[in-house]
Amino acid sequence: MATTEAQHYTPMAKKSEWPSLLEGYEDAEPLPTTFNADGKSLYNPPGPRSAAYEEFPKPIDPTRNGFDFHIYHMPDVPAQAQYAKELYERIRREFPELRIFKFYNKPAGPHPTAVFEVDTFTPHQTGAFFSWLVIHRGPCDVLIHPNIGNLYREHTELATWMGRKWPLDEDRLKDRTLKFSYVPVSVSES
Repeated sequence: MATTEAQHYTPMAKKSEWPSLLEGYEDAEPLPTTFNADGKSLYNPPGPRSAAYEEFPKPIDPTRNGFDFHIYHMPDVPAQAQYAKELYERIRREFPELRIFKFYNKPAGPHPTAVFEVDTFTPHQTGAFFSWLVIHRGPCDVLIHPNIGNLYREHTELATWMGRKWPLDEDRLKDRTLKFSYVPVSVSES
């Protein structure tokens, strides 16, 4: 059977839009393949502590705040609405150093359901609040994103979810400016 040009075609490797995470490590010693005593995890040789323990990696903008936690609940489900109110109060009592916005019983901004927002300012706060919220979020779902100055990317490409992922009003995100402040649109007082 004769081969065709298409059968011999080898596509050129497309350059990744993501920069290499190994830049600066080109001449580093290979990592060992030795296992730790548990027989499962790999041994990592001691090295310098990551700067991410003390400061957010670029392009996160800590001048605004590092991360937003948008905590969702369904206001028409009484048990969930009650839990969300209790979670809100508990967060305000246990994490008073965080910025905690108003509790809404209706959609706000690009968020499709009732929501409140908690902001963290340091990696330490972010890690502590994240781990606490994993345990205590109950029936609530949480959208977590860093602040880099691009609302659309923050809420989509860079977003992480605890629980269910909700669809956002992406057109509203695209229309907002860098100077976005959390002011819900068309939300009546609860």
